[in-house]
Amino acid sequence: MFLNSLSGRFLILTAAFVMLAEVLIFVPSVARFREDYLASRLERAQIASLALLADDMIAPELERELLENAEVYNVVLRRDEARELMLSSPVPSAVAASFDLRDASAVTLMRDALALLMRPEPEVIRVIGDPVREGGLVIEVTMNTEKLRMAMFDYGIRILLLSAVISAITGVLLYLAVQALMVRPIRKVVDNMKGYASAPDDARQIIAPSSNVLELREAEEALHDLQEQLSQALKQRERLAALGGAVARISHDLRNILTTAQLFADRVEMSEEPGVQRAVPKLMGSISRAVNLCEATLAFGRAEEPAPRLTRFPLAEVVSDVVESERLAAGEDDISYGEDIPANLLVRADQEQLYRVLRNLVRNARQALQSTSNGGEILVAGEETNEEWTIRVQDTGPGLPKKVQEILFQPFATSGRKNGSGLGLAIASELVKNHGGRLELERTGPDGTIFAIHLPRGLETLTERTSEPEAAE
Repeated sequence: MFLNSLSGRFLILTAAFVMLAEVLIFVPSVARFREDYLASRLERAQIASLALLADDMIAPELERELLENAEVYNVVLRRDEARELMLSSPVPSAVAASFDLRDASAVTLMRDALALLMRPEPEVIRVIGDPVREGGLVIEVTMNTEKLRMAMFDYGIRILLLSAVISAITGVLLYLAVQALMVRPIRKVVDNMKGYASAPDDARQIIAPSSNVLELREAEEALHDLQEQLSQALKQRERLAALGGAVARISHDLRNILTTAQLFADRVEMSEEPGVQRAVPKLMGSISRAVNLCEATLAFGRAEEPAPRLTRFPLAEVVSDVVESERLAAGEDDISYGEDIPANLLVRADQEQLYRVLRNLVRNARQALQSTSNGGEILVAGEETNEEWTIRVQDTGPGLPKKVQEILFQPFATSGRKNGSGLGLAIASELVKNHGGRLELERTGPDGTIFAIHLPRGLETLTERTSEPEAAE
């Protein structure tokens, strides 16, 4: 549980990054330690050679002691362009490599240090350097690498242990800092969100921004604004729900009253009085429109459309049914219908709901053309891409006014057409949204209007896509 928390992960990452930094420092440090170690052996060898310069004849025991103290086998000192073997002892093996410390670069020193650490067997090497205090031109020694390698390992272990201690201390300090500066304020915001979710209508649950950290302060202010807007929206929704219930009850009672009025109007229609004969058709039309409005209001108020039952079917069949129905409804009007649907185009949707959406759009297009008395053309076209299916309903009508476009998909927002309830496009838009798609007004103007239905293919499996040609056949 601790490792899944923000502070726990921050602690682990801090320790890991500090250790990584120390590892990157480790190689140069070990290389510098090796250089200093070799330089100290050169200095010891020079001091031992000074004893010989002071007394040309020293006992073999003293010479051996000087070499052991310097941890070298031989000492060669170059003075006055003459190379002289100052001290010597038996060398156990041949010299394996020579290292010149006078002009060695940092890269060379690090490379040689890593090579020594990776070489487990001890060997004899020659080391060349500058004598201290101008005690000669060049000093050379031969030595064994065993003690040097052990000293380097010991130094490296001390560095790694020190790095671990530094990482632990740094991680703990940063852990406490993250707890105080980030985790506690974030936990406070989370607790507030939980409290608000339990009682969104309680104004006391709305967060009061108080953080001193700029980013957290901005998050608290954004959450404060969001909670205020959500509280207002919930209150508005409750009021609209209550109003909708009242409208539904009124519409129900009004429909009953209008139905009774319609029965009496039917009887009045049988009167032979000329004035009554002229007034009854208008009266019957008004009552019929009022009844239709009440029924549409009741249907919309109680309608929670069921989730679409997605099946695969040819789009051309549904479009043909819609066009045929509207062609019959148009009667003798001068309106032509066109279909541009590929025969093998299969869509995945609820067939009945898609029929209702297309029927509504084509009917609206037909009524728009009938209002001009000039006829026109309605075209239903379909296409598909890898992401979606697109169905367009296009007419050559007069277009939609600007005010109508702004409220086009709102319930009870009509375009001014007679007998319209303003619910058709709202219901159609809701049906398309239930499919995960969208219904939009693509274009409108004096040369016509285009509505586009976009249905996503995100729910379609790869097997279904590859079987399209077989299904089309």
